[in-house]
Formats: sequence, C-alpha cells, structure tokens
Amino acid sequence: MQPIFPFAGEILSLLTAVFWALAVTLFRKSGETVHPLALNIFKNVLALVLIIPTLWLLGHTLWQQAPARTYLILFLSGAVGIGVGDTLFFNSLNRLGAGLTGIVVCMYSPFIIAFSFIWLHESLTGLQLIGVLLIICAILFTTVHRTSRNDMPAQPFLAIVYGILASAAMAAGVVLMKPLLGLYPVIWVAGVRLIGGMAALVLIMSIYPKRRKIMESLVRTKNWLYTLSGSLLGAYISMILWIAGMKYTQASTASALNETSTLFIFIFAWVLLKEPITARRALGISMAFVGALLVSVF
Repeated sequence: MQPIFPFAGEILSLLTAVFWALAVTLFRKSGETVHPLALNIFKNVLALVLIIPTLWLLGHTLWQQAPARTYLILFLSGAVGIGVGDTLFFNSLNRLGAGLTGIVVCMYSPFIIAFSFIWLHESLTGLQLIGVLLIICAILFTTVHRTSRNDMPAQPFLAIVYGILASAAMAAGVVLMKPLLGLYPVIWVAGVRLIGGMAALVLIMSIYPKRRKIMESLVRTKNWLYTLSGSLLGAYISMILWIAGMKYTQASTASALNETSTLFIFIFAWVLLKEPITARRALGISMAFVGALLVSVF
C-alpha cells in the first residue's frame, strides 16, 4: 500500500502513541466516578457518531461492497478488542493508575507476536523472547512488592490480570483485522469495528445485574470534561491514526512506535495526575519499553 506521504505509517503510529497516552490520563480521571463499562459505551458511541459524518465527507458509506466474511472478521475484531479489551483496560487503569497500567499493557506486543505466530504462521526470534521476559520482569518488578506504600493499589494482582487480559484482547483484535487493512478504507474499518465493539457491550450489559447503576455513574459524573475529551482523543482520533499507521507501514514497526505510549503515559501521569516518579517505576518502565522494542522490531 503506497503511503499518503513519506513515512506516513511511522508518523501516524507515533502520533497514535501521543494521543492515546493523553487519553489514558484523562480516562484515569474520568474513571474516578464513571464505571468502566459506562465509560467504554460512551467513548464508542461518541466515536461512532463522529465517524459516520467523517465517512460521508470522505465519500464513503458505512456499508460497502464487501464479503460477509470481511464484516464478520471486523465485527469480531471490534467485539474482542474494543468491547472486551477496552473494558478490561479501564478496570486495570482504575486500580493501578496510569503509570503502572502503561507498564502492564506492554504485554500487547508479546501477544501480537504470539497470535501472529499461531494464526498467521509468523516466526519468533530469540530477541523477541528476551523482550517478552523483560516485559514480564518489568511488571513483576514494579507491582509485586510491599503494598503498604501509598503509590500502590490495595489489590495489585487483580489489576495486573485485567491489564494482561486487556492486552491479549486488543492484540487478538489487531491480528484478526490486519490482513484486511490494505483492502479497505481506514475510516470504514474503524466504523465497522466500533459497531462490533458496541454489539459486544450491549450483550454484556444485557446480562449484567447492575446495569442501571452502571449507567447512572455516567449521568451523575462531575468529570464530564475528562470523559468527553478522553473519548474524543482515545476512541476517535487515536483509533483512526492507529489503523492508518498499521496500514501504511509494517505491523512490527507500527507496534514498536505505538509502544512509545508507555513513556508518554508515564510523563502525562506525572504532570497531569501527579502520580509519583520513583526509581522502581523509572527502571520498570525502561525495562518494559526496551522489551517492547525487542518484541516489535526484531
């Protein structure tokens, strides 16, 4: 696929990291009063409302001449990556905070490699395996220690599990849709995935026992500015940039540049959320970042 301008994929992937990192810090503030399911529903509804007129402006429609299998794959990609993955991510974010969650979700790249190996028959290298071990060590180093400290959550294990499962779900969604990215418009792919994500959320909400209370958290929140701005950056702008980056460069390159969001989250969490910078966290994020690069590039 010919890039729209020189190094388009690389530039778009790096911009994705910046916008997503800023969105994560805003979601962290919003999550203080809004339930993760309600937050996920709101951000996806907002993104879909914005994508429909964007499609029209670009001369596309939401329904294109595509095989039923294509729609099924994109629906499934959205259901797993957006509906399930983002909800788990918000759960982890609320419990761990932005900085530590940024380290845990570095497991995204190892899952990309693992699923590509299983489904796309791509090979693994020794350096990639070392990268995976570095990320795991970073997670253990920054989260598994005495929890009496003020900068650690009371129940880190559950938060870490949520973060790892979120990474797995997001990675599965990426690998599912990757073969289709060169065949269809980026904005259309984003729209169809959002519909799949919303379908999964509707199904989850239909069987959730406290759905009214969940939605009330969205209506009664006083953090609307964070909820709205985070959703705009994270669900609309970042998603389009992310898919475009994946389309116009190699998946490994895009994934490596996306992983720089870990560093940006660390910075934004310190500046905007006043999350502490400790030697342990700084070393852990360095280990996770190097590990992610090894996994993505080599």
